[in-house]
Amino acid sequence: MNIELRGVAAAQGWPAPGCRCASCGRLRAAGVRYEPFAAEVDGAALEDLPRTDVPGGYEVRAPGGGRALVAAGPGARPEPSGGAEYEAVLLDMAGSPDHLGYLRHIGAVTPQTRVMAVHVDHRLSSPSELDRRMAFWNRPEQGPFRTLLLGGSRSGKSAEAETRLAACSDVLYVATGPVRGDDPEWAERVAAHRLRRPAWWRTVETTELAGVLASAAGPVLVDGIGTWLAAAMSETDAWEEPARVGPLVDGLVAAWRGTAARVVAVSDEVGLSLVPTTVSGRAFRDVLGRANQRLAAESEEAALVVAGRVMELP
Repeated sequence: MNIELRGVAAAQGWPAPGCRCASCGRLRAAGVRYEPFAAEVDGAALEDLPRTDVPGGYEVRAPGGGRALVAAGPGARPEPSGGAEYEAVLLDMAGSPDHLGYLRHIGAVTPQTRVMAVHVDHRLSSPSELDRRMAFWNRPEQGPFRTLLLGGSRSGKSAEAETRLAACSDVLYVATGPVRGDDPEWAERVAAHRLRRPAWWRTVETTELAGVLASAAGPVLVDGIGTWLAAAMSETDAWEEPARVGPLVDGLVAAWRGTAARVVAVSDEVGLSLVPTTVSGRAFRDVLGRANQRLAAESEEAALVVAGRVMELP
């Protein structure tokens, strides 16, 4: 199946006429425009091919054989026919990358399926941002491959971690934070994180992070290293004698180095925070800072997230 895209944008094109957002402004300044979605399949116009409507889109049959699943528009999540495996899927990757994960989860998209982004628009900051994300979404799900994402409070680092694994068929989400049944505000935060994640992701709440990394092989999201360290320091009574937590940190680094998983972990960049005013606070900062350095040294990728923007670290 040969697919040639004549346009990839949403119905108004990108930039959208009269839109003053930064995304559309960047494209206008660069003299770039993306035309509304149109395609040819094996030399025939997409709209001329035999079509079967499905919820959220349609299937088409290619002249040369094979089927493609196409999203109807921005926000659409096309449901596959029962038991279908597609040669190509043309999806709203700007708004619903997790739908690709769902299609992989149920077997409609295989490693041989061609994945194409259509209906793109100013929900993305730029075409280069789409390219950056597509590189994650087309990456093999098996490891070993380690990514460490650093950032300050409310920097967007957790959302970036979820974005990087959004298109995976099965993700193990490791929540290392404590369960606080007596803290309604914390419960709301946890609930918000859960609602943001795809329903088919598996979740485990544990501080036995080294064991998880040793046994996992597929995609794993760890959120986060800082909460794991706080629990480890309490377990070893290391708040006033930080050296006591050293063996647990060594074990985590060894498991990180030896894991077979494709793992994305979130950690706090302590250099962005205020200087702690207590001995225990300074101990935590120092241990976490050194642990971040050691994990980054054993990572294929490391990035800093600031105000929702990502800077890849060499």
